Amino acid sequence: MEAVTPSYNFARTTLRIAVGAMFFMAGICFASWASRIATIQQNLNLSDAGLGGVLFALPVGLMCSLPFSGWVITRIGSRNLLISALVVYSLSLVSLGIAQNTIQLIACLLLFGFSSNAVNISVNTQAVAAEELYKRPILASFHGLWSLAGFAGAAIGTFMIGNHVIPFQHFSLIMAIVIVSVIFTSRYLKNDKPTSAGPVFVMPDSSLIKLGVIAFCSMICEGAMFDWSVIYFKKVVLAQNAWIGAGYTAFMFTMATGRFIADKFAHRFGLKRTLQISGMLTASGLLIAVVFPYLSTALLGFLLVGFGVSSVVPLVYSAAGRSKTMSPGVALAAVSTIGFMGFLIGPPVIGFIAGIATLRASFTLIAAMGICVTIFSTKAKI
Repeated sequence: MEAVTPSYNFARTTLRIAVGAMFFMAGICFASWASRIATIQQNLNLSDAGLGGVLFALPVGLMCSLPFSGWVITRIGSRNLLISALVVYSLSLVSLGIAQNTIQLIACLLLFGFSSNAVNISVNTQAVAAEELYKRPILASFHGLWSLAGFAGAAIGTFMIGNHVIPFQHFSLIMAIVIVSVIFTSRYLKNDKPTSAGPVFVMPDSSLIKLGVIAFCSMICEGAMFDWSVIYFKKVVLAQNAWIGAGYTAFMFTMATGRFIADKFAHRFGLKRTLQISGMLTASGLLIAVVFPYLSTALLGFLLVGFGVSSVVPLVYSAAGRSKTMSPGVALAAVSTIGFMGFLIGPPVIGFIAGIATLRASFTLIAAMGICVTIFSTKAKI
């Protein structure tokens, strides 16, 4: 076995910590927004259907970002893109807290979605570089930190709501934390050399498309939990004000926990079996929350959903990184783009369905996405 020098160990450890910190900052930015959606909806007097329309600005911003992020990352490198994109991400978060009308909110969400995709592409590129140094799967642990940040952001959001702190003050605090963290940790990121050789995104082959579809279905469920769990507890569960963020917190707790054990679980039971179980847990949890919309049962359901979605994305990304038809970075970018679209498209679709029917009906449809994860995982050659 080849010896590993102390300096090499230090280099890869510091890189892993730095990349993990960037995942955490990205997660807390999004979670902060998600935890205050109900407040902003109330402040702007938006209906569920109206909110669904507004939330479409997020995937639109993401789509606008795709060619830009691909062009920029080949010229300035993932490190420089990540630093600048994360700062803009936190600034756009603050802008969401000061939007005075629907038009302003849509404009701010476009920027929020635009910067979020740039962060997603660049931070996962850094994660792939760290995984190459360790020569073993560690991608799930990074996504676990993103989820842990979501749990922390949900807890902070619940505290802010309970103490009547307005979104602008809440988001400004998060922005300050993010910028300070970027200043202290960015020097330890991998300073990859810019290159313009080859495209950043190419159409994946059939096996990678299937992986992307699995991620897409799971991330629709994940996005629903982020953007609608607080509203579901407020309008359907009829939870008291102090408890409306409890479902989101429960979901984020089990999601973070599941991602830290995902690699070991998949190693023992296999990737296919893990994904099949994940889909069933997601569907079961959502259906429990729909059929029994009470505080205790809805909490149980959201806990199951958290475990269900926890392992899907990191395991799919890991499988994509082992593609034999594309380089790991290109395959990961392609699959993550397909999956992340589900994360952003799902929430506005829920709003439209809730406007036509009910919020419970829209959550039933999302449960079907969990079933699709199980079905596509069964058919995929993984």
